[in-house]
Amino acid sequence: MSTYPSPPDADRFEVFVDGLRGGAIRGLNVTIPFKEVALSIADTVSERARKAAAANLLTFELDGRVTADNTDGVGLLGALAAQAPGFDPTAGPVAVLGAGGAARGAVAALLTAGTPQVRVINRTLAKAEAVAGAVGAGAVACPLDAADQALQGVTAVINATSAGLSGQPGLNVPLDVTPETAVVMDMVYKPLETPFLSEARRLGRRTVDGLEMLIRQAAPSFETFYGAVAPSEPDVRALALKALGQ
Repeated sequence: MSTYPSPPDADRFEVFVDGLRGGAIRGLNVTIPFKEVALSIADTVSERARKAAAANLLTFELDGRVTADNTDGVGLLGALAAQAPGFDPTAGPVAVLGAGGAARGAVAALLTAGTPQVRVINRTLAKAEAVAGAVGAGAVACPLDAADQALQGVTAVINATSAGLSGQPGLNVPLDVTPETAVVMDMVYKPLETPFLSEARRLGRRTVDGLEMLIRQAAPSFETFYGAVAPSEPDVRALALKALGQ
């Protein structure tokens, strides 16, 4: 039986955060489905959190203020660099699947890195349009039923949804229409090899897993919490794989 506490209900997240004001703890990382509300309740917002319209890192100041940041973009670009060496975010369009806080962070990071166009693909077009509108020029919304067109010519496809998470069905996306050189990434890390990544491997595409992104987005959080650069030892990925039973 797990000894980890359960997360707060979505409608009580603000109450949970308010209870930590004043420096009871230095900070915490935020995951789905709380990233957008985390941004809305912060007193100070970093530029990258503002661009992403979502926060995955909250810091608590002694005077009661809460600061919001978004390190998902750091993790995303770091994971691509580590597991897809030579990938150039400026080389062409990238497709992002999803329209939640994780997707917003990915789109904002890619545009900041110089990606000429990011195609936000989502089942509900209005939500994709909201993400594209929030991050600004360079992002375009595409409905999921037109994914076969939106995926053509992309340099990378990034799953920013929870599809494929343990116990959930995977994505039904036509990866076969992507160029053979395209990189396929899944933010889900449990299981490490999602059906989405398995299909990409079957097609001969290079893949990037969600665990690498998780580890790399945690490094700036560590620096915020402890005021020091994250150490290179121990091997965090090996420890994480062991914890996940991989």
